[in-house]
Amino acid sequence: MLPAPGLRVLIPRGDRLAVWGDPISHSRSPQIHAAAYRTLGFDWSYGRAQMGEAGFADALARLDASWRGLSLTMPLKTVAFAAAADRDRHAELTGAVNTLLLGPDGPRGFNTDVGGIVRALGDSGITETPAARIVGAGATATSALVALSELGAENVDVVARRPEAAASLVALGRMLDLDVTVSPLAAEPRADVAVTIATLPGDAVLDGPVADALAASGGLLMDVVYGHWPTTLSSAWERAGSPAVSGLGMLLHQALLQVRVFATGDPAAALPDESRVLAEMRRALGEQSRDVTGDGGVGD
Repeated sequence: MLPAPGLRVLIPRGDRLAVWGDPISHSRSPQIHAAAYRTLGFDWSYGRAQMGEAGFADALARLDASWRGLSLTMPLKTVAFAAAADRDRHAELTGAVNTLLLGPDGPRGFNTDVGGIVRALGDSGITETPAARIVGAGATATSALVALSELGAENVDVVARRPEAAASLVALGRMLDLDVTVSPLAAEPRADVAVTIATLPGDAVLDGPVADALAASGGLLMDVVYGHWPTTLSSAWERAGSPAVSGLGMLLHQALLQVRVFATGDPAAALPDESRVLAEMRRALGEQSRDVTGDGGVGD
């Protein structure tokens, strides 16, 4: 099969790609990336490998010229950031890299999680929002905050088990000209928002009254996990009669942006016949979703 017409593929480096992380057996990335490259006519391989922080630097250094790039999931996004010779704006803002494009001048780092959140929310009709809420204060919350800023948010409420853990989000909010408030997880009335992004682990359990209080004013819920479903929060949203979506849309769209990076070096450069590429990736993801339960994940 020939590459799609009109696509200028990067000349340097090879045809091998993979997703690294720990755990990694749950990852849907190999199938959806394979669907993209098959549609584009690229004879590229995309695998997976269990990799922790301790072994990352040595494993990266051992990759030869047959390797084109890597997708990184937890817990590698911070060490991948440190390993990158240069980084895109989203990576610099978040301190997290989930994509490395390998080349003779060193790895180039990208964060496609931010764009994945923006595009997935767009699929659910959220193209702008003045106010929003984030539940959780971990690494994914940082990408969620940047994504919300790009959707025009002016006020973001961060709800966290340990409010002190959200200090970095408050600081990032100041950089983004966002008013970030922090509140504890509690069953209390909250201001209405159009969208809530939950970044808690998939097996996190919240008290029913706490979850119900969040759902009562939370608008659309995007729960970034996708293996544990329904989650405590999505069940509360169902009780409230409000819409909730899993992290599968984020996974799909951040993967498409990774394909752009691996093919062109630029996450903003659309692929030829990209709607067909995305449709094939979505089909591959849908076929897996009917059969896979297992551990949840985000941002493979």
